[in-house]
Amino acid sequence: MPPRRRSAPIPESLTPDNLTAIAAALADGKRPTVYLREGTPSLGLAPGASARVLSIDGTTLTVKPSGVNDELPYEADELRITKNPPPEPAKPKPAKSVARPAAARRSAPVPSAAAATKPAEPKPAPAKSTAPAPKPATTPTETAPPAKKSTRRTAARKAPAAVTVTIHGSAENEWSVSVTRGGRKLPRSRSVTPDSVESAMAELGDEQAQAATSSILNAAREEAQRRVDELSRELAAAREALAILDGST
Repeated sequence: MPPRRRSAPIPESLTPDNLTAIAAALADGKRPTVYLREGTPSLGLAPGASARVLSIDGTTLTVKPSGVNDELPYEADELRITKNPPPEPAKPKPAKSVARPAAARRSAPVPSAAAATKPAEPKPAPAKSTAPAPKPATTPTETAPPAKKSTRRTAARKAPAAVTVTIHGSAENEWSVSVTRGGRKLPRSRSVTPDSVESAMAELGDEQAQAATSSILNAAREEAQRRVDELSRELAAAREALAILDGST
């Protein structure tokens, strides 16, 4: 009886023979069917979905998958000729281990009869040490007594900053007072009257400060008196001119 021929294994993707057969079918006006090896979830295509071949160019096939209106290009290794993938080859069974013959096994030595009947000599017990075991040295932890909180509150009073008062006078008899506290000058100076400055200097009793302010005040008085005299002369001339004008009429 002749031996049975084993069927050729189904290829995983399209083979050159498949491409030749597809090209011949297209030449006859047919549209052969191929199947997708992997699915395309965005198009709703599952693995093994069928597709009609529209054209072929080398190893690139333009197909129209079932349920999709678009014409998509696929390579030959992305398609197969059957819907279901080929079965995986059976894994080889592990080789069985061969038992070694009994003669090759090494037997353990059998003790002699004399050795078997000889009583075992008792082993001497280890001598017990009479020295007491040393106790682990413990270092007492010295704990410092907690510091007592002072019940007295020392309120450190900060000394007030130094204050500098400056009186400024100009030749125009304009006076102002500015204050500097702790090296920081206050943003604004205040105008004061000449008589208040003169009174303040008199109250302080400082001869140098009084002489300095008096020099400016006296110069201002002299300037004011000169202006009064000048205006008085102008007023007298104006009155004389007016009297002449009144007499002429």
